[in-house]
Amino acid sequence: MSEDRLAAVEARLRSLEDERDIARMMASYGPLVDGGDADGVAALWAPDGVYDIDALFLAGRERIGAMVRSAAHQGWIRQGCAHVVGPPHITVDGDEAVAVCHSLMVVHEEGRYVVRRVTANHWLLRRTDSGSGSGSGWQVVTRTNRILDGRPESPALLAGGVRGEPAGV
Repeated sequence: MSEDRLAAVEARLRSLEDERDIARMMASYGPLVDGGDADGVAALWAPDGVYDIDALFLAGRERIGAMVRSAAHQGWIRQGCAHVVGPPHITVDGDEAVAVCHSLMVVHEEGRYVVRRVTANHWLLRRTDSGSGSGSGWQVVTRTNRILDGRPESPALLAGGVRGEPAGV
């Protein structure tokens, strides 16, 4: 195999590994937050990362972890809840990536499960290591969630992310 061809195969492999690692990291959010693992959830974000959820703006790992530890969130866990993150569309550009997906918050109420929220999710991520493919090399810089209730910025967040654009909300 020629050096150029080998380099092209390595680049394709790295791209696939990046997408897989990002998707795995995103998929870990639901089990971690529903399991009450505040430190695990916070570690998904860069130290100065932001979680922008409609009316709630959390800056930094400490505030993100505090959200998981809050009485409100712990109440959701005791009641029964599931944060379900849909399959992401991921665009990697070097050491940065944009991913978009839908998410659902399903809660247990009066013996049945109810979808409480459906949101558009836009994730801006950054590689934090050399990209060894270990899965630990990507962190959330900003995650922006907007409820899908007919407001125009929610679908725009999804469509822009598919094009690899930063959140413009």
